[in-house]
Amino acid sequence: MLVIENAAKEPGPAVPTARDAGVVDARIDEQRIAIVDVETKALRFVSPPDLYVYEYDWSPTGKQLVVSQARGSGNNNWWVARLSVIDAATAAMHEIAAPKTQIAEPRWSPDGSQIAYIGGLMSDQGVTGGDLYVVPATGGTPRDLTPAITSSISSFSWTGPATMLATGYAQGRSQIATVDAGSGALSPVWSGDEHTSIGTIDGVAGTSATSNGTTVAVVRQSFAMPPEVWVGAPGKWTQVTHVNDGVQPASGKGVSVRWKSETFDVQGFLIYPANFDPSKKYPMIVQVHGGPSSSVTPAFFDPDSYEAIESQHGYFVFLPNPRGSYGGGEAFTQANVNDLGYGDLRDIESGVDAALKAAPIDPNRVGIIGWSYGGYMTMWAVTQSTRFRAAVAGAGIVNWQSYYGQNRIDQWMLSFFGASVYDQPEAYSRSSPITFIRKVKTPTLVLHGDRDSEVPTPQGYEFWHALKALNVPTELVIYPDEGHAILKPEHQRDIEERLVAWFDRYLTR
Repeated sequence: MLVIENAAKEPGPAVPTARDAGVVDARIDEQRIAIVDVETKALRFVSPPDLYVYEYDWSPTGKQLVVSQARGSGNNNWWVARLSVIDAATAAMHEIAAPKTQIAEPRWSPDGSQIAYIGGLMSDQGVTGGDLYVVPATGGTPRDLTPAITSSISSFSWTGPATMLATGYAQGRSQIATVDAGSGALSPVWSGDEHTSIGTIDGVAGTSATSNGTTVAVVRQSFAMPPEVWVGAPGKWTQVTHVNDGVQPASGKGVSVRWKSETFDVQGFLIYPANFDPSKKYPMIVQVHGGPSSSVTPAFFDPDSYEAIESQHGYFVFLPNPRGSYGGGEAFTQANVNDLGYGDLRDIESGVDAALKAAPIDPNRVGIIGWSYGGYMTMWAVTQSTRFRAAVAGAGIVNWQSYYGQNRIDQWMLSFFGASVYDQPEAYSRSSPITFIRKVKTPTLVLHGDRDSEVPTPQGYEFWHALKALNVPTELVIYPDEGHAILKPEHQRDIEERLVAWFDRYLTR
């Protein structure tokens, strides 16, 4: 098991950070591997005390473990994690690979000869997408098995000495495929306009497969179908739970929208108003996902989700997957490197044009909202475009230069900017909304958790302060004892009420 002794807070950068007092960073909580003897109940640590272990897998013999690990802050160094093997008896550890990409899900082959993992440009641990790599268990240079695929693998399992079953994102659809560990050939066996997962809280696409891969267990859901567990061969499942029988969608129907943006084939979803009348024209809210390495999938909306609430209040909701998202292959995911805010906004704006052609949407009543990367894109969009009549920016980044020195997870930025802000300040300035702040005319509501270590509150203050100085309608709301993710129900409800009131004020006139 993974253990943090006497942790100062819950692990992960999205939870409220511990308040600083005294010497900053004097204490670093390290997550270690511990083995428990079932008979004696004795717990024994087998990874070093100065190492943070993110994920692990047992060797087929049970004598070794493969780990993804890094030294220093666990929140900050996942982006530079390395692969190592630990002897379960002696705790001796040796590194087998230092991949150039982020690492997820290291898995030992059944014959013990090699280790596979998902590698790619990933902006958040746990939100996985990329290519499938293999490396000899004794160490060596990782080999990309799937460099040419136009999808993103999010989860996999070995189904034989040379075969794997992979689940991932493919242009908004979920896809299950077999992968040959020798040739790298990927052969889809099922895909669908739905979201398949193993029920984890972050909802990453995945399946739980038998050792030979012929049968899988999966949580299936779509915009119209609430989540339930299904079991069987991919595409020939039998429903085994009925927990959500009779539960109806809280939003209007959802449809996939595809469009061309420069050289890219881009995809997103359009959610209709809950009580849609085809004879009317409606306002639309563009909702940009976090990440940027992430993907919107056709999942059943919680009644308290932003999408459901906006739909219930008479809005179309547009959910784009611009360049930088999963689902189009690794080249598509990496297309916003050193270009944050530029190509991805062009994809979003051309997607808005596609949505306007697809449904009765009033082009003069379009708003934009987002959290984290979506908050940044909201701040960026209102400095670059006048088409958005109202905006809500949650935990957004207004100034990449000041952000670099304020946050506790600066390692992730090196993958997207190529160098630190101290070595390449112009790259950070080029993509900062604050650089173009005088162009903002859009009324913008700014939301933030007061103990956010991923995007500290000064970013929200800086944007709000500038808009006030420029006489642009704005409000700043700070939620006490909240981190990057707003978790308290009373604060979630407050956000829901505020965002609806803000859009109603500026988009329904």
